[in-house]
Amino acid sequence: TTDAWTDKRGRGVMNLVVHSAYGVVFVDSVDCPDVRKDAKMIFDLVDRCIEEIGEKNVVQVVMDNASVNIASAVMMKVKRPSLFWNGCAAHTIDLMLEDTRKLPIIEQTIAKGKVVTVFLYAHTSVLALMRKFLGKDLVHSGITWFATTYLNLKSLQDNKKEHHLKKAKGKNAAKIIRSETFWKAVDTAVNFFEPM
Repeated sequence: TTDAWTDKRGRGVMNLVVHSAYGVVFVDSVDCPDVRKDAKMIFDLVDRCIEEIGEKNVVQVVMDNASVNIASAVMMKVKRPSLFWNGCAAHTIDLMLEDTRKLPIIEQTIAKGKVVTVFLYAHTSVLALMRKFLGKDLVHSGITWFATTYLNLKSLQDNKKEHHLKKAKGKNAAKIIRSETFWKAVDTAVNFFEPM
């Protein structure tokens, strides 16, 4: 499996990981700060890794579905026709969530959900009361940003309660919480995301 990402400063890193019946083993991490990630570079890194492990020990290579990775998979198929290439299922689902998020009702619902959660987590006394009342946190972390968005909307849906607050931000959050339209939109958004 390859896992490539770029940090906030634009520095690229690619991790190469082996999955087997015995577990997951980290093989290598390649710092790519000055190198443009292209199909040939990715192919060379993965090919070198396959050489080190031994082609007879490799069944498939899994990468995200970026076009540069698909192009490197084509190169790999030419050199190593016995290996399978698979796009990462989690990345595919993340792309589906990202596309779904662009629907106006989903986009607006996420924005309103953020107003509520930002208000709650910015006010320690309200947050403490919420945690005491619910016995848990409202915000959940997912594997990806879009999964986190879904989990947070689902949490809002599961913990639908009225809160009476006095300041402008609190009144806005309370208005959103009391809005039947908002809750219908949350239901719609969760129904979109849940199968994924």
